[in-house]
Amino acid sequence: MNKLFKAIALVGAFIAGIATADACTNFIVTRGASTDGSNMVTYAADSHGLYGSLYRYVPVKFTELMDVTEWDTGRYIGKIKQAPVTYRTLGNSNEHSLFITETTFGGRPELEDPKGGIDYGSLIYITLQRAKTAREAIDIIVDLANTYGYCSSGESFSLIDQQEAWIMELIGKGPEKKGIVWVARRIPDGYVSAHANQARITTFPWDDPENCLYAEDVADVAREFGWFEGKNEDFSFADAYAPLDFGAMRGCEARVWAFFRTVADGMDQYEDYAMGHNKENRMPLWVMPRQKVSPKLLMDCMRDHYEGTKMDMTTDIGAGGEGCPYRWRPMYFEVDGVEYCNERATATQQTGFWLVGQARPEKVGILWFGTDDAATSPLTPIYVNSLEVPECLREGNGSMLEYSDTAMFWITNRVAQFAYLRYNSVGKYVREMVDAWENEMLKVVADADVKIANMSYNDKKVRKFTTEFSVKYAQLVFDQWVALDKYLMVKYIDGNVKGEENGKFIDNGNGKDIPGKIEQPGYTENWKRAVAADKGEILKVVK
Repeated sequence: MNKLFKAIALVGAFIAGIATADACTNFIVTRGASTDGSNMVTYAADSHGLYGSLYRYVPVKFTELMDVTEWDTGRYIGKIKQAPVTYRTLGNSNEHSLFITETTFGGRPELEDPKGGIDYGSLIYITLQRAKTAREAIDIIVDLANTYGYCSSGESFSLIDQQEAWIMELIGKGPEKKGIVWVARRIPDGYVSAHANQARITTFPWDDPENCLYAEDVADVAREFGWFEGKNEDFSFADAYAPLDFGAMRGCEARVWAFFRTVADGMDQYEDYAMGHNKENRMPLWVMPRQKVSPKLLMDCMRDHYEGTKMDMTTDIGAGGEGCPYRWRPMYFEVDGVEYCNERATATQQTGFWLVGQARPEKVGILWFGTDDAATSPLTPIYVNSLEVPECLREGNGSMLEYSDTAMFWITNRVAQFAYLRYNSVGKYVREMVDAWENEMLKVVADADVKIANMSYNDKKVRKFTTEFSVKYAQLVFDQWVALDKYLMVKYIDGNVKGEENGKFIDNGNGKDIPGKIEQPGYTENWKRAVAADKGEILKVVK
């Protein structure tokens, strides 16, 4: 998100790179790389101050001008011309199965223009109102930014439709020059790509308009500032406008590496790059997966904490006695004059909302939508042509300062907070519930698709069906999570674990509702050894 990168100029690139407190993650899977032939994209909107709800736009009577409000802050920016025709949107999708998501890379602070007339969030949501395809969206983004000026820092956008998947990176030209420099690359079919708060497009083809688009002055602006010398074909967007440092690799590119490593072979060769130790060993922009990626696998990739790597967040003393893969902010600390970092994993506690978008040829797109931390929250399927937003996800139902008993954001946060306390038991159980729900929903969606097959995409009966479907299952998972919250309290209170048989708690038979079997799992071996090393002489049992 944008607020972090204003801090970069103040506290330095190293610290800001580690302290990616407000930051996002996108994974992109092309049609040929997915099990069901859909283009897919993920998005985690990670901000400590962002409330998770599902935005929507419904076309209204045409007016000549429309207001622009900065997405991050709510600051009123000004007015721009309204388009004569607009489309319905739900979150980061629209009714034509166009999805646009982002991560902020910040980049050169000299290129920010605070007087610009449109911010990165408005670029996304206004473009979704006006475009049907990814290519059309790129043109609209460029036109809006160049016409009204761009007031945000550097951004990476993911754009997918039913046929194509693109990654676009852009940054302003500075306070005295209106508009943006940018480059967009089409991801080859059969490949996957990703970005996570660090610009990733380096050199690119200048003579392949089918697969690469760019601003005519994309290299010239870098030359003017002295960031690049040489021929156009040697120009690297990322190196010119967002140079790598330790934080960019360890706090950002490592998330891309974790995704690539999960789905593709040969990625361990980039471990030193992901850990911030070797910037020369740069990862490719896209890779071919070892096998096709399913929607469920992509969902689970958003739940990664570097498990099984040197950066595994569950294995060191920071995980506590219950293997918790979370580190509270700030992300860096100092001991005896030496600076250290905690990891910034894909799954993180401060997520406002997250999603997996599916643009499916000849089918209505699916927006799999969830609130709060991806590792402990379930995704529910929302058809992109739905006419309503479920009450539990509706904007205005609660806020970061107002608890709501009917809001999905608050119940997923309640469950997550409990899971963080005892992650290797409560967290494990919550994940089992998440998996059960999502696996069932994938089957339910497949059945629903059959019912609306061969019907017009915008048929009133189809819209009615998809709307009722989306609302029904969103409310169902909300009700299940309310029940789960209560169940977890009963089962895991006070560090105990009540035994069960056939889905019911065991009664000892000696009194009403007195549990007969209570387990006390204790702490991890790492934690025991750390405590023994620290206070062994005091805690030692003398016989």
